[in-house]
Amino acid sequence: MAINVDSVYSHKVWNEIELAKMVGMDIPYPLLADETGKIGRLFDVYDEQSGTTIRGTFIIDHQGYIHGMELLTNSIGRCTDEIMRQLKAFQSYVWTGEMVPCDWQPGGKTFAQIVDNYGKMSEQWQPH
Repeated sequence: MAINVDSVYSHKVWNEIELAKMVGMDIPYPLLADETGKIGRLFDVYDEQSGTTIRGTFIIDHQGYIHGMELLTNSIGRCTDEIMRQLKAFQSYVWTGEMVPCDWQPGGKTFAQIVDNYGKMSEQWQPH
């Protein structure tokens, strides 16, 4: 889901007019209005002075645990490919119990597949 301090009306206009022009469809996930900043404060991304939120992406499991987060200034756009890669990496871990190395891509080797112990890791895996 996406949450920001914009109004429900603002979200509706953005979804129906701007998003439709960009990708030709509605946003495929819930877009929630946090006009008072209550949720932003919970995640420490609400700026009291400006009444806005800092761009943040959080990977949260079904029990409410945060497994990943990225904060960016509003002048820097997010990378949706990287967000999707992180989500797939977390899903891989949940499904297999095997940790994924940096630069992992779906279908890539997990740590459990790379080595039996850390003494042999460099033989099988090198970061890019």
